[in-house]
Amino acid sequence: MSLDPAAYFRAKLQCEIDVMEVAESEPGALVVVDTRRRSSWDHGHIPGAVHIPTAQIPELTAELIPAGSQVVVYSWGPGCNGSTFAALAFAELGYAVKEMIGGIEYWIRNGLPVEKAAGVVQSKPDALVTAHPA
Repeated sequence: MSLDPAAYFRAKLQCEIDVMEVAESEPGALVVVDTRRRSSWDHGHIPGAVHIPTAQIPELTAELIPAGSQVVVYSWGPGCNGSTFAALAFAELGYAVKEMIGGIEYWIRNGLPVEKAAGVVQSKPDALVTAHPA
């Protein structure tokens, strides 16, 4: 049995979302979940994100995320598959879930805001990954 490439890519697009689509989404349309460990969250995360490390998704999700929510998960970036494991965990719990491709790395590289202990900071966009002006 051979895999139909068009069907594969259609399915893949239903399970992924890019950082700019997340950033430009209507407020409240998505529940963004940072799935990294506490020290990574403390280093900086997407403002408004919920912190649920992947290993704690089965035990914490029901109390932190309303049923029926559109969940978007992220981890470090393209070199890490932590958000893939997290997306699977949410899907197995019955949530509509998408994986944010590029993770926090590409969020930052696109010049989007990051929340840290001292407040929200924003970097200059990296022209190699975004067409948005600096």
